Amino acid sequence: MQAELVGMARWAKATGQRIVVIFEGRDTAGKGGAIQAVREALNPRQCRVVALSKPNEAEQTQWYFQRYITHLPSAGEIVLFDRSWYNRAGVEKVMGYASPEQVAAFLAQAPLFEKQLVEDGILLFKYWLGTDQAEQEERLRERLEDPLKRWKLSPVDLAARDKYDAYTEAREAMLAATHTDWAPWTLVDFNDQKRGRLTLVRDLLDRLPDTQVEPTEIDYPPLGREPLPERYSVLQPIVNYTPVDEAG
Repeated sequence: MQAELVGMARWAKATGQRIVVIFEGRDTAGKGGAIQAVREALNPRQCRVVALSKPNEAEQTQWYFQRYITHLPSAGEIVLFDRSWYNRAGVEKVMGYASPEQVAAFLAQAPLFEKQLVEDGILLFKYWLGTDQAEQEERLRERLEDPLKRWKLSPVDLAARDKYDAYTEAREAMLAATHTDWAPWTLVDFNDQKRGRLTLVRDLLDRLPDTQVEPTEIDYPPLGREPLPERYSVLQPIVNYTPVDEAG
């Protein structure tokens, strides 16, 4: 599937396609790992990840979708949104960061906004990653106890622990309003993260049109001489690290 993703990127570049993939879901579901599974073998200059922080004072006064528009892809680009404009229908609604009027306006505008994107030729894919509350609790505790994952445990994550049902209700309202023929949602079970990643990537590839574009032939003749050793002209010595065995 990674080879197919590389082929997809080659096709996007050759045809000028613009691809947007939205990753939403439960806290700890595995959005970061799913995004990495998609982009791992792709050119980072072509495939960008967008993970916006909370809006600043100026952005709070803008039309809600405005700051996301600047990150949409140009011809040949792939943009992966690590959370997206759907923050308003999820965390902002549940945590009280947006008023009921703002949420209602978003749910009315989002399908129209996405229809414009699709009608302009953008290929838009929306994924919701789900996980049971018991599994979510286990992953939150793992973040708490693992110093390498502690940064993933935000105050919002902790505050959301008692709001699992509220997030479910918010998701259902979001799906009812924004699951459209032109921009449907795809829900993926991420209780098993590895299986979830494989399922998501397979689904994404299957929903793309025929992306077969043969790679450009590269003439790579022999060098014609013996390879040269590396040479340095620096004041400090070059240090070569040689690992020792257990006995050493």
